[in-house]
Amino acid sequence: MTTHETAHPVATLVTEDRRVGFLPGLFGLQHLIVAENTLYGLMEWLSPLDYGEGFWNFYEYEGKPLYLVPTSKDRYRITCDTNGYEGEVSADAAGIIATLFALSHLSFRYESDLLAEGYARLYAFAAEHPEASEIFQAID
Repeated sequence: MTTHETAHPVATLVTEDRRVGFLPGLFGLQHLIVAENTLYGLMEWLSPLDYGEGFWNFYEYEGKPLYLVPTSKDRYRITCDTNGYEGEVSADAAGIIATLFALSHLSFRYESDLLAEGYARLYAFAAEHPEASEIFQAID
């Protein structure tokens, strides 16, 4: 009997020279400042014991902006008071969780196809992520 590993889609780290266009491409130029503050605030709320600000990496998939990942730790303890989730995930999964929360929150506040499309794209990507179970428990 042969076992086959399921290939997960892989996001690409955005290079330094392309970072300037990433956030406007994900959130829209008109929502840029509020979106960035929302994302960082949500990460602080989700991981108060581990997240202490710092640099974030940007990831894209198939040439489109996808999510941000905090770089201060390899793993983050996530607690979501609104749904009772508590767990520890990789920085990558924590970034997906925080970005999904931010895109969802912003899409209810602002009518924007860009935000809705960004959420749908990241949600589909997250479904194939190795930590999909934890990600979906956290955002449920």
